[in-house]
Amino acid sequence: MSTPLTGRTAIVTGAGRGLGRAEALELARLGANVVVNDFGQPGRDGSGEATAGPAEQVVAEIEAAGGTATAHIGDVADHQQAGELVQLAIDTYGQLDILVNNAGILRDRMIFSMTEGEWDSVIHVHLKGHYNTSHFAARHWREASKAAGAPVYGRVINTSSEAFLAGSAGQPNYAAAKGGIVGLTTSTALALAKYGVTANVICPRARTRMTEDVFAGFAEPEDGLDPLAPEHVAPLVGYLASPAAGNVNGQLIVVHGGMVAVVDRPRVQAKFDTAKDAFTYDELDALLTPHYKDRPPNETFAAAEVLGLKHG
Repeated sequence: MSTPLTGRTAIVTGAGRGLGRAEALELARLGANVVVNDFGQPGRDGSGEATAGPAEQVVAEIEAAGGTATAHIGDVADHQQAGELVQLAIDTYGQLDILVNNAGILRDRMIFSMTEGEWDSVIHVHLKGHYNTSHFAARHWREASKAAGAPVYGRVINTSSEAFLAGSAGQPNYAAAKGGIVGLTTSTALALAKYGVTANVICPRARTRMTEDVFAGFAEPEDGLDPLAPEHVAPLVGYLASPAAGNVNGQLIVVHGGMVAVVDRPRVQAKFDTAKDAFTYDELDALLTPHYKDRPPNETFAAAEVLGLKHG
């Protein structure tokens, strides 16, 4: 039976566990060949026997279900290793059609307590990691489109976070990285559209190893699927990777717990013009001070209301 992604090849980064694993399994279920990337290394059991690493374990799951997959153990935040990942997909399956960027880490701290290392590591893994793989995939699709003299099939699905939308106070590094990923995605969407490639960004909410402390206060239900299960997110990734989503480009979508919310772009809320050749301090004071006088103190550019979205 033909499925939406039959014959397609996908890369999923950070796919050894959590969201990435669920996304890799879903893409394989929909028919894609999947290159499962994860930084986790193989280990040894108590008797000293070698054990499979996270990426290899997910590959085994996919193959056991009748799918096709290949493991890549490497750090996508390293430019060279990211290029090798993209090349592995092309060399193994003859093409690359879908790139799902998911790899990330957390180093939560308030801005006044955060160290330089905590800032740099999160920006490096999230933002540079997304750039690295996107760069090599974009080069491949551009060259393929030029060689064919026509658009090709390409899908980029990037992972941002509600922390960026809501302005999470204890995650300045994470919120900044995730905001940067949104900018990277919209730029990629415009740059690659003429080559047949779409780029979209999701803001998932899920209980994973990375977020176990964040959602520690939310107990899993005794019956039914956990509202924070990664399996709520994976079908949207499968859809965005499919031919059906060909007209979806440069979009930001929040997804969790049986809910999908399409987030509108920022819009101009007010505009002021100087009555002279250029603004002066006094003129700005006369215009802007009354404008903000009665605004609630916590009403900022951040959209904290997204945190209240739920199914139903």
